[in-house]
Amino acid sequence: MNRPAPVEISYENMRFLITHNPTNATLNKFTEELKKYGVTTLVRVCDATYDKAPVEKEGIQVLGTCAGCTCFD
Repeated sequence: MNRPAPVEISYENMRFLITHNPTNATLNKFTEELKKYGVTTLVRVCDATYDKAPVEKEGIQVLGTCAGCTCFD
């Protein structure tokens, strides 16, 4: 399946990377893309479609606002 390319948005001293939601099958490529852009924190805004442990293992903090996420409780 073709996925849209990530879009980077900068505002003052902040940078945001808008991406598709990966699956466990596409997670390695997705994580490499995050590292390419220097991502340090990932915020999920939709239901989780992948295991966050491999992303966190790469030093990227994973937060979420989706159903079932507890990081903003």
